[in-house]
Amino acid sequence: MGAAAFALSDGTGSGEADTARKPVPSGPPTSAEVRATARDFLTAWADGDVARAAALTDDRAAAKKALTSYRKDGRLTKVRLAPGRRSGAEVPFKAAAMVSYDGVSKPYAYASELTVVRRKSDGETLVDWRPSVLHPELRPGDRLVTGEAGDPPIKAVDREGAELTAAKYPSLGAVLDSLREKYGKKAGGTAGVELRVVRAGGKGGADGEKSAKAHGDAGSGAGGKSGKDAESVPDKTLLTIAPGTPGTLKTTFSGSLQAAAERETAKRKQASVVVVKPSTGEILAAANSDPTGFNTAFQGSLAPGSTMKVVTSSMLLEKKLAGVDKKHPCPKYSTYGGWKFQNDDKFQIKGGTFRASFARSCNTAFVSQAKKLGNDSLTRQAQEVFGLGRNNWSIGVPSFDGAVPVQADAQMAASLIGQGGVRMNPLNMASVAATVKSGTFRQPYLVAPGVDDRTLATAPRKMSGATAAALRDLMHHTAVAGTASGPMRGLGSDAGAKTGSAEVDGQKKPNGWFTAYRGDLASAAVVREGGHGGESAGPLVRAMLLAGE
Repeated sequence: MGAAAFALSDGTGSGEADTARKPVPSGPPTSAEVRATARDFLTAWADGDVARAAALTDDRAAAKKALTSYRKDGRLTKVRLAPGRRSGAEVPFKAAAMVSYDGVSKPYAYASELTVVRRKSDGETLVDWRPSVLHPELRPGDRLVTGEAGDPPIKAVDREGAELTAAKYPSLGAVLDSLREKYGKKAGGTAGVELRVVRAGGKGGADGEKSAKAHGDAGSGAGGKSGKDAESVPDKTLLTIAPGTPGTLKTTFSGSLQAAAERETAKRKQASVVVVKPSTGEILAAANSDPTGFNTAFQGSLAPGSTMKVVTSSMLLEKKLAGVDKKHPCPKYSTYGGWKFQNDDKFQIKGGTFRASFARSCNTAFVSQAKKLGNDSLTRQAQEVFGLGRNNWSIGVPSFDGAVPVQADAQMAASLIGQGGVRMNPLNMASVAATVKSGTFRQPYLVAPGVDDRTLATAPRKMSGATAAALRDLMHHTAVAGTASGPMRGLGSDAGAKTGSAEVDGQKKPNGWFTAYRGDLASAAVVREGGHGGESAGPLVRAMLLAGE
């Protein structure tokens, strides 16, 4: 029997055919269907026909709630929606509306897009509902709200008193939003009236407070969870109806270094960099190639590759499992936990020292020591000496504090070379270099703790002076005669560095890492899919160290 038609009985037993059931359409929506569905949805939305617009989506209940809130909470009226040129099933459109509050109105325009899909059950074409259809800044659970802002605006200034704005420093956009959310009321300003995105869990209304919201580092290949602060995504102001009076908030940023960080990351794809001051922990600069995207510099959760060998080396030195100029094995291969580890290009160093292994970033020199370590040895070293992975940093905005979980067998060995479950970001690795330079962990921060009487994190113990001196010796040698010598050439005797490359499933090239110090500056960078860290992230860190002169 064909699938297109069925014989229907009229109940008389005559067996005569009644009506033929039409086949259910299948396959991607046609061009005509995409245009018609998009037009009908946008027309119903603009007309304020919420029920009709919601019925044209594949999630009627969610769409009806969001469309109702759009007008009620967002106070957007006189909506005009103009579709653009479609691309397959995607239709971009421009939106324009009036936002009104207490007799004051302002126009607001933005661009968004929708996608048309076919419902399998009946073949109908509908708008694939997602909050971003209403506005590209909306995520599940978010709302558009117009009213008195819960947090007064701030005038954030750098260490010299110059104002920091997202227009001048694009990478600071989300940072400034977070600073306003945390310090707006403390900075002494008065709130204005705004159209803003209130994040999921937020109360909206007059106070605009909200709970934390998970936010993963999309595409990081991390697999690990961010710390509590890293899960917070700040509310975002879209339009000011009546301006408030900003309070002034001083930060630790250096305007000149931030400008250099913005300039250097803009030259590269998927790059993030941080600069800190070892003697104090002050954060001087932070930037990302995509300034409006996820803040990888502070919140990223990525395998740090061989830059983690700085932490591992401190442990091996303390446990007397390595000495700077003592003989140390660096074979082509080393097996542990059923995994066979090798060096880049399968090199080996016959009769070499630990200095040589560190400078050339010999993986097997570290993996070979796994059998002499406990499963928690690296975790304890990272937490107790470098302040990593304790989820207690309070830098002034959301951050991820690194993760060095206790692992066993092959994963434990992999963690010694910055793979396995180890996760870091440029802020964490800049802190590692700073800890080596100063000899003690000082939690990075960008707002002084005295502003809100918060307590900065500390490390339970300090590495010995001998261990710190040995690490500086190793990092300096790497900077002048090892894998970091190219980027660090000519930076002087008070400089040290470590390169890293981290393999990520699904990527053709590894992420490139570089961490270094020079004088009272420490910097770290990652270039995702950059390949060797010395070639990709190294020049970025060099530029930052030079900019700090």
